[in-house]
Amino acid sequence: MSLTLFSVVVPARDEEESLPATLRALYAEFAREAVPHEIVVVDDGSRDGTWGVLQSLRSEIPTLAPVQNTGPNGFGRAVVHGLGQVRGDAVVIMMADASDSPSDAVRYWRLLCEGNECVFGSRFMRRGDVTDYPRFKLFVNRLANLFIRVMFQVPLNDTTNAFKAYRRSVIEGCRPFLSPHFNLTVELPLKAMVRGYTWTVIPISWRNRRHGAAKLKIKEMGSRYFFICMYVWLEKYFSRGDYRRLRP
Repeated sequence: MSLTLFSVVVPARDEEESLPATLRALYAEFAREAVPHEIVVVDDGSRDGTWGVLQSLRSEIPTLAPVQNTGPNGFGRAVVHGLGQVRGDAVVIMMADASDSPSDAVRYWRLLCEGNECVFGSRFMRRGDVTDYPRFKLFVNRLANLFIRVMFQVPLNDTTNAFKAYRRSVIEGCRPFLSPHFNLTVELPLKAMVRGYTWTVIPISWRNRRHGAAKLKIKEMGSRYFFICMYVWLEKYFSRGDYRRLRP
């Protein structure tokens, strides 16, 4: 099935400094590459001027569609709220801090248009690029991704990265989502793989944020990542295929 609209979901909490440059660069790249799109930014209970910044950018960025998550907050909840608002037949999740490359998002779109159901990026494969990754977080990241590779026997070494793209049919086929926090970054791709959707992986670039503080707290997230990995692992090996996608 051909694709007509690429929805970008950007969860944002207290990102008033980062959002203007992030959204301008994203819109400029998509416009230059003629990618039909919408940019759904989810203000996830910000206490700074994030919502005001988004309102002021609407006249400058015609594809911007800001929404507010007025319920319980959390990265996963914000993303799921955004997924419920999108109009596109494909979606990419991107960070508000400009760590993800708009040109990589365009490559995702093209690969989805070629028939892939999911496109995953890896910062750690050949030709991938990482700039200014905090050393301790990098060490924990590599351990976590090695654990997931062994646990699920998949050739993907950057499952924890949120920057991934999916056809809408995959998003609907992976519901309901259980992760209220950053563990959604693992739940989505693992469910897609376990449930039988096609996927490909490409090298991507990543750079550390220039403004504000990172929202991911390693001490808080370890058990949550483990929980969701175990949940999907049980589905993979003990559900007898009850949740696998239905092929035409």
